[in-house]
Amino acid sequence: MTVALSPLPLRARGRAARPPTAGGGAAPLPPVRTTAGVRALIVDLNNFASFPTLAVGLLVGSLRDAGHSVEVLCPLAYDVPAALRERRETLRDHLARRIHLSTWAPFRSVRDAARVARAWWTGRPHPVVLREVARALEQKPDVLLLSAYLQHYASVVEIGWLAARAGVPLVLGGPMFNVGGIAEAWRAVPGLTALVGGEVDLCLPDLVATAAASGDLLRFPGVTLPDGRRSRPAPPLRPLDACPLPDFTDFPWDRYPFRIIPIMTGRGCQWSRCRFCSDVVSASGRTYRSRSLGSVLAEMDEQARRYGTGNFLFLDLKLNSNPGLFRGLIEEIPRTVPGAQWVGTVHVDQRADNGLSRGDLRAAAAAGMRRISFGLESGSQRLLDAMDKGSSVEANSAFIRHAWEAGLSVRCTLFKGYPGETADDLEQTAEFLERHAPYLDRVRFNEFAILEDTPVYDEVKASATALEELTLGAEDRRSGRTRADHRAAGSPAYRRAKARALAVVHAINRREVRRAARAFDGLM
Repeated sequence: MTVALSPLPLRARGRAARPPTAGGGAAPLPPVRTTAGVRALIVDLNNFASFPTLAVGLLVGSLRDAGHSVEVLCPLAYDVPAALRERRETLRDHLARRIHLSTWAPFRSVRDAARVARAWWTGRPHPVVLREVARALEQKPDVLLLSAYLQHYASVVEIGWLAARAGVPLVLGGPMFNVGGIAEAWRAVPGLTALVGGEVDLCLPDLVATAAASGDLLRFPGVTLPDGRRSRPAPPLRPLDACPLPDFTDFPWDRYPFRIIPIMTGRGCQWSRCRFCSDVVSASGRTYRSRSLGSVLAEMDEQARRYGTGNFLFLDLKLNSNPGLFRGLIEEIPRTVPGAQWVGTVHVDQRADNGLSRGDLRAAAAAGMRRISFGLESGSQRLLDAMDKGSSVEANSAFIRHAWEAGLSVRCTLFKGYPGETADDLEQTAEFLERHAPYLDRVRFNEFAILEDTPVYDEVKASATALEELTLGAEDRRSGRTRADHRAAGSPAYRRAKARALAVVHAINRREVRRAARAFDGLM
């Protein structure tokens, strides 16, 4: 089950020798095995190519701390192709993006068919995963926990049938299952015992034991049962420093090209106002909560010792939500894990102090930061304001140049198709990308989708004016997404602006990233 990601207390649970450098190193300690308590099987459908899944590590740590026995099935260990978030592009990638983002009216039916085919292909169950899950269920674990993203629905259904035939309770969870429409769509998964839309870091051992004993799961917040009954919504989890140390000992470390440890310093986003953002309405993203600096550093020290590496991937929505904590990391990481290298995502907002000054960025690079990512979204100030992004075109420009000058590899995300976007807005985006192309290593250019429970979702649903300019596709309740086409997006001016933007995106993405950041390429 995909749960909210979380931290650890200052205790440590075993140590291995730390290598003298950040890459490679000694083999990790063997998994901790217990005979007491519940026997849980966890299947990790996320299957990242370059690093273990933090959510699964937290599940394992929580259960083993409580004396439960855990087996983790990671498809990568069986050579199932893994998810690489980004890579150096080819012409084929450029053409695929142009087809996916086409707004030419005569081509829309072909585009939509291609999207359906791609979604089916990427979401189809892998036969090796189903085979290994069936084998693991033959051992009759007391409970099966699934960790999956919403695009894994087809695999979850097939695994649900396997669990039902084996008579093993299935508990499925994740940050987005607190969204009513998504929970309603997923509660029909075959074999499902309970759907959990809350942060279970502290209550998971009790919840799993209750599921194995066929007890009352509605006493836990955030639970939806297959019959539609629900418990009270789960409140944001506090204090974060009380949460367990992630346990990654079951992951196939020999399959990763570099050893990289995922970690978070907090949950949610300090700004939390972007009208399109689904992260801040998820179970783990509601309200910003920060860990203490000591807790984060203790985790880094312990995980570096345990897994023989000093490479870290910070998965915070915005690593600079708490500038004081961010600066504390910059100051203390070199002393805590000598030779550490790390990457993270930030928000270039307009606070008087957002922790991203030229001096802060230089200090971060000197402290081992190798790559930095941020949400650009658009090169049009009018559109940024409409999104309530809290950023400015000028500040984004300065940030990119200062980060590059500091020696950081810079990555940004943006999208086309936000309600109200014009050809002129997209021209401004293309022009911004062209001016900053020398300073950008990767650009992720997406199609805008309206996500359930976000402010823009409520606005479009309630506004006749918005619907006059948009053609809404069918709402996919399983993913909480609604596609929207602008009636003006098929105009020649808009299509020319889009082609210009896509050309510069491909020109950037076909280059190699900065040498110092190559170990982290494909992670963000």
